[in-house]
Amino acid sequence: MVDKKTGIKPKAKAPKAQKLETSKKKLVKSDAKMVVSGSSEIKPEVLIPNSELLVTAETKATAKAGKHSAKAIAEAEAEQVRQERIKAGEATQEKPKETKKPPRSRQERAGKKYREASKLINKETAYSLAEALELAVKTSTTAFDATIELHVNLGVDPKIADQNVRDSVTLPAGTGKSLRIAVFVESDGVAEAKASGADIAGEADLLAQLDKEVINFDLLITSPKLMAKLGKYAKLLGPKGLMPNPKSGTITTDIPGAIKEAKTGRVEYRVDAAGIVHLGIGKVSFGADKLRQNADTVLASIRAAKPSSLKSVYINSVYITTTMGPSIKVAL
Repeated sequence: MVDKKTGIKPKAKAPKAQKLETSKKKLVKSDAKMVVSGSSEIKPEVLIPNSELLVTAETKATAKAGKHSAKAIAEAEAEQVRQERIKAGEATQEKPKETKKPPRSRQERAGKKYREASKLINKETAYSLAEALELAVKTSTTAFDATIELHVNLGVDPKIADQNVRDSVTLPAGTGKSLRIAVFVESDGVAEAKASGADIAGEADLLAQLDKEVINFDLLITSPKLMAKLGKYAKLLGPKGLMPNPKSGTITTDIPGAIKEAKTGRVEYRVDAAGIVHLGIGKVSFGADKLRQNADTVLASIRAAKPSSLKSVYINSVYITTTMGPSIKVAL
């Protein structure tokens, strides 16, 4: 039909069959130009009417991973051989078990200094407290003055309120650390606190620093009447162990006495979720005698804190170690 407006007869549309033939010819031409991996020419038998490539084993590339990788192909061939042996009665249906290497111990993974120090300790022997402390001093592997640590495994359940062992004790030989002490006190007690050895003392200034979440102290001491003002900072101070507590001696009316005790070596200990007390009792430079005094004081305090409701064994084990050093079992 002729278009009434233009007077031109439109071209006849090609039938669908003709279009399909044209598209097939284009696909065949494009397939002939494709390069199969490793070959620059395409063999005549590779082309088939639906324009797909039949890739043979010689021309197929090995994938880096997946079912076409070299490892996967080798495993498939081995499995095929095994199945053939099963059919022939030369093998059983069960697959051979893979032998796994045992994990290396901590001593095998440790450095040379740690391995040399471990040779001085017999892991099967429980040493007396004096011998354990002497060995700890000898086996210290650090270039700095390492801390002597006491680890006591208690047979308590920390989830029970009266078995949550917690106390504070003053070490006779001190801790070997210089603490930065802050005192939350009213303006009339600032001079007395600083004269007693406090590094920071005040009320408004200290609250302003806490509002900015600035903490530049290791211990916070306050009086009972001012404790209410620190309540809103519990989420900031609590996780860091800086919230004043009467059991640790940081909430008291005798501020100068609390500062003196903290400076001379007052420490707080508490069982963790596994029922273990971890506490530093001094430095390697103290020597065995001073360390023995501190250890005896801590162990006496732990024994005195035994819960009345506990019917089983209270102290399961005691270990002495140094910072980054091997552990030494102490005889009970």
